[in-house]
Amino acid sequence: MTLSNWFAAEKASPLIIGHRGASVDAPENTLAAFYLAIEQGADGIELDVQLSADGKIVIFHDDDVTRVSKGQGKVKNMTLSQLKALDLGYGQKIPTLDELFEMLGPTALYNIEIKDFRLGDHGLETAVADRVAAHNLASHVLISSFNPLAVRRANRLCGKATPTGLLREAGLSQYSYLIAPADADHPHHTMVNANYMAWAKKRGQRVNVWTVDDPVEARRLADLGVDGIITNKPAFLRASLM
Repeated sequence: MTLSNWFAAEKASPLIIGHRGASVDAPENTLAAFYLAIEQGADGIELDVQLSADGKIVIFHDDDVTRVSKGQGKVKNMTLSQLKALDLGYGQKIPTLDELFEMLGPTALYNIEIKDFRLGDHGLETAVADRVAAHNLASHVLISSFNPLAVRRANRLCGKATPTGLLREAGLSQYSYLIAPADADHPHHTMVNANYMAWAKKRGQRVNVWTVDDPVEARRLADLGVDGIITNKPAFLRASLM
């Protein structure tokens, strides 16, 4: 069943969200990985966005292209055409956000992570809000970031129809909720226990945890009542929770 928004229905089990798509079975953050995640039964997909040198929104995790291609250079210093020339494996290219939206449309939920840790506004959140509106997918998108200032900008730009989530892990980032309000909390799964869930419920926040591939840990989290599990193995985790 395709969900119309992130909070559309209470489910007996958590939402399954493909981390960079079905990234165990296809090159991460590619159209193939995203399509496969939905084919494997994921409710939604998690993806990372940043701006190319010529201001296009590309889906890519790292600051530079070295780890997942034979190229070299920082994403922010490369044009879209230069980035498109890279092979990420099996002929897959770096996709744009427009290309993903055109491929899946309203058949998926999208967790768009803003990969910008700078304090100032460099236009990424504005660009994302523009493309979400252009594709009429406001209710299908959740915008998240480790950067609470990016979350604040997303809250302002996207409106109430598009929820936001704050990514957190142990260390200083666990206190970032003090800087930015968000509709959902996205903690590292090791942060989650009964006390944490009571805290999140009191704040009225959905809880989507990352990144879980172990079925025992997934069952623990499901029993605690998390709302979503971000995983590299959507099909495997879906089967393990049935």
